[in-house]
Amino acid sequence: MLIDLEKWQEILTTLKQHKLRTGLTAFGVFWGIFMLVILLGAGKGLENGATANFGEVSNVVFIWSAGRTQTAYGGLAQGRRITLKTEDVDRIKERVPEVEFAGGFNRLGGWGTEQYIIRGDNSGPFSVRGSHPNMAHLHSLEVTQGRFINPLDWEERRKIAIIGRGVQHVLFESWEDPIGQDINIHGVNFTVVGTFNSRSTGDNAADEEEAIYIPNRTLRHTFNQMGWIGNITLIPKPGVHAADVETKVRNLLHEHHRVHPSDRGVFGSWNMQDAYDRVQGLFTGIAVFSWVVAIGTILAGAIGVGNIMLIVVKERTREIGLRKALGATPASIVSMIVQESILITAVAGYCGLVAGVLLLEGLNALLVSAGVSGSIFAQPEIDFTTSMVAVGLLVLAGFLAALLPAVKAARVNPIVALQDE
Repeated sequence: MLIDLEKWQEILTTLKQHKLRTGLTAFGVFWGIFMLVILLGAGKGLENGATANFGEVSNVVFIWSAGRTQTAYGGLAQGRRITLKTEDVDRIKERVPEVEFAGGFNRLGGWGTEQYIIRGDNSGPFSVRGSHPNMAHLHSLEVTQGRFINPLDWEERRKIAIIGRGVQHVLFESWEDPIGQDINIHGVNFTVVGTFNSRSTGDNAADEEEAIYIPNRTLRHTFNQMGWIGNITLIPKPGVHAADVETKVRNLLHEHHRVHPSDRGVFGSWNMQDAYDRVQGLFTGIAVFSWVVAIGTILAGAIGVGNIMLIVVKERTREIGLRKALGATPASIVSMIVQESILITAVAGYCGLVAGVLLLEGLNALLVSAGVSGSIFAQPEIDFTTSMVAVGLLVLAGFLAALLPAVKAARVNPIVALQDE
């Protein structure tokens, strides 16, 4: 279908004749889209910063031995301290089919305890943690050089280590390649096979990058921790909520260790999915609030467009009557008014979208240059589909706002209109 250039030229000429009115009308529409982009982008930036600390696995479950039994049960006295062992992990794998991964994790010296690590003349206190093959994503790590623990490291109990960026900066010179070099952990030499950065944000990232990971099997054999494991880490199968796995595993441990069902302080547990769901609920609420505010602004702009179209129809009554007298159909009159409204809303909406995106990109660049891109506010952005839906809704609102004035124009009596002063 050919574009009627004359009609569009006529519309543009009409808009130019009333520049101030057209500009003010367009600004209302522009501001609505602009505010929507900024609000959604800022909300997404907060969400990105908050969820970065959850890493790639947001439904992990941690279980540990927390305290002594408070109730006598099954013929056993109260006051027992339950120690988690590898047999507990094996039992979970056998009896809880909802679990995709179950593993025991230890730390040298226990939770929150750092070890004095030596490498040549350099040394420093760092956390030494056990892990499993191919589990870098579990710890929210990005391997930057070399590799993470592999199955052969595990099977052969290799003395290998993956060090964080903070460890590398202390133990190695800036020009040194740490891969293949030895570090001394508690009197035992370990070979560095990889380095990593944390995917977490803020202070969490700095803490995580001052850690050293070694195969958990090696840690237990080398440092005399064969009789226990520090915590059991679980990853549910896809579609299974972490809270369900947490409940089933706790009940299994109570049953096996003959702990009274109501004695809830014996095993500590925490599932990340509950926290993740709360965060997601918060940001869903923020997104809904942003849409409500922005849509209200957009509707106000659309109503403004409708009012302006009513004024336009009133001012052009004689012109419309003359058009109808010369044979213009009601459909062509409606089309003329609607197209003028759509042009204003579409152009103003697109400009608002572009301005909002440019502001978000500028803010993101400023955060990166200031070195705070990994803070609680990270990568403010807006989804392309969302932005297109917003512009589409805006154009639809402009179309609907113009219908009443357009229908009124189409009903003008040519004889009466030509007599209009």
